[in-house]
Amino acid sequence: MNDTPAGAAQSPWWRPDRLADRLPRLRARNAITAAARRWFDSQGFEEVETPALQVSPGMEVHLQAFATELREPFGGGPGRRLYLHTSPEFAMKKLLVAGMPRIFQLARTWRNAERSATHHPEFTMLEWYRANEGWRAIAADCETLVREALATVRTEYGGLWRRGAMSCDPSRPWEYLTVSDAFDRCCGIDLLATAPDPAAPDRDALAEEARRLGLPASADDSWDDVFFRILLDRIEPHLGSGAPTVLHDWPLSMAALARPSPADGRVAERFEIFVCGMELANGFGELTDPVEQRRRFEADMARKRALHGDAWPVDEDFLAALASGMPESAGVALGFDRLVMLCTGAPKIEDVLWAPVVTAC
Repeated sequence: MNDTPAGAAQSPWWRPDRLADRLPRLRARNAITAAARRWFDSQGFEEVETPALQVSPGMEVHLQAFATELREPFGGGPGRRLYLHTSPEFAMKKLLVAGMPRIFQLARTWRNAERSATHHPEFTMLEWYRANEGWRAIAADCETLVREALATVRTEYGGLWRRGAMSCDPSRPWEYLTVSDAFDRCCGIDLLATAPDPAAPDRDALAEEARRLGLPASADDSWDDVFFRILLDRIEPHLGSGAPTVLHDWPLSMAALARPSPADGRVAERFEIFVCGMELANGFGELTDPVEQRRRFEADMARKRALHGDAWPVDEDFLAALASGMPESAGVALGFDRLVMLCTGAPKIEDVLWAPVVTAC
């Protein structure tokens, strides 16, 4: 399927032959969607829908968002700048505060300047939360849900996931691996020794390790920059081989919206799931402290402004919701299109989209 040589001209996506090429995988996508909804219903989750238009699209330093202007009818004052969300996270957490204990959403999500075999400007995020439960309950959800999705199309596509030269069997026991152990196993690096103080990790120590591996590390690089260079080049390509990998206990500087681990304050309750070297999901034991969350937001936006020349506003309503008493919770965002790709053996994300975002007529 979709074996047109790279660079060769293709007919428009809506031509009958192009749809016929994608249709088996699109029907599998529908079956996986239905199976996911059945599973969430069986577990007492409620499906929700939240607005894509938000005051803040998210607070990730390196993501780019789509901006628009909201105008009130009948000349009701100047327009207001809003964004298409990069994740439904803020709105869904407000529902946790409102008293919803188990929620999920198949959300249309947007990220600008992203297009590759596994990225698309508009995509589907499967996101869910459990109040009064920890991140391991959410990770267990992921194991069960992935197996349910695969079972839905196993007869047609088989039970083994493949990507490039790698293969992965989600029915096998999943590997739970700390980030620190991954650096030690793949690179011989004692990662936490370079970050004894989470507020001021030793950039020079990690940069020296990167150069030992033959990777560049300049004076302008932060500890986080060097960390991700090593992770992307030497670790991620090996994760999720044989069975999915749950990479957990991330350094506190990469906590985002995750709470610090009560067992080790140098790391956060964040986990990512990898299959055949590809990230499938990103989850947190959620931070509920509004003061610490504001500090992180402001630090991230200062870095975003320095790197990219712009920043996003803080969602003050979200911080107010945290301050009013968000329950201890855990949640995850799973790339639904990538899940369908893996289940159907699709080489490109556009193979599992009913219609792509086009760049030209």
